[in-house]
Amino acid sequence: QVQLVESGGGVVQAGGSLRLSCAASGSIFSHRVMGWYRQAPGKQRELVAFITSGGSTNYVDSVKGRFTISRDNAKNTVYLQMNSLKPEDTAVYLCHVDKLETLREYWGQGTQVTVSS
Repeated sequence: QVQLVESGGGVVQAGGSLRLSCAASGSIFSHRVMGWYRQAPGKQRELVAFITSGGSTNYVDSVKGRFTISRDNAKNTVYLQMNSLKPEDTAVYLCHVDKLETLREYWGQGTQVTVSS
């Protein structure tokens, strides 16, 4: 059974930092694109960043220069380092493993990030 378990969320003041982790179990995802989405109340789910199996990364414009996504394939884990946090970054952050050919996608349960002004 595949599980994606996020950790590292919390409450932080504007300008602060948090590091999210997503540990995958039940399968190996080193060959899959992994990423982070976020969803704020009343807003659509938004792709924040993703990283390919080869380590290429992509970010939504609003977090470029502040967030860094990385992965450790040996640990089957993806990370999101978030610096210079802003109140508008407040959301539930969800880990995602992208589908590949006939293989399905997977979602974590989400971790709350709250940035106070």
